Amino acid sequence: MTGQTGSTARIAIVEDHLLQRDRTKEILGTVEGYEVVFSGESLPDFVRWSEAASPEQRPQLLILDLMVERQASASPAHVASLVENGLIVLVLSAMASPALVRRIIQAGVAGVVGKRDSEQDFLAAVHAVLEGQEWMTVELASVIAGDPERPTLSIQEERALVLYASGLSVEQVGAAMNIGRETAKQYLDRVKRKYTAAGVPVRSKLDYGRVAWADGYLNPSLPREE
Repeated sequence: MTGQTGSTARIAIVEDHLLQRDRTKEILGTVEGYEVVFSGESLPDFVRWSEAASPEQRPQLLILDLMVERQASASPAHVASLVENGLIVLVLSAMASPALVRRIIQAGVAGVVGKRDSEQDFLAAVHAVLEGQEWMTVELASVIAGDPERPTLSIQEERALVLYASGLSVEQVGAAMNIGRETAKQYLDRVKRKYTAAGVPVRSKLDYGRVAWADGYLNPSLPREE
């Protein structure tokens, strides 16, 4: 649940549709050790509540619907600030805007669940992200990967990205591709330049992992090697 036996995972839900929100809360209530501490319509509502709540009330996990009727969609910058402050964010999305989901993934969310996914998949995603893993079904990854805005990589650039994002060093990437270290680094540098030109800065190995996950190069329902 939270990586600590017997501990309670505090969870917040942001979902503007009442029936969906209540059902999400009901599903979580079937799991021992999950406590829903907030349930509301919008991200600003959650932020206002969180600022007034005591540290003991604040959640470890936020289940977030990105697109809210009659209000602005969740801002990637806002979500990034929540993640930087230590909040785990699991997106619950109808996938109306794959481009927005991609930007939110780049903001550092731990997983994405589609509203057409099963309740079992939803609970598996909650468990995974609370354990420090990332989550997305292969089907969702393929939808996001089909976004025409993503950079086009060559076969060798894709392979270098996958190997590096999977946890290999640059030297190991070169060995796996039967090329030298400098050539492997050139492929990774090209990936970095293409994503940066597309408005997605890639500065660290973690960033390589996130773009590989967001664009479907890796199976995000499986934990990456460390």
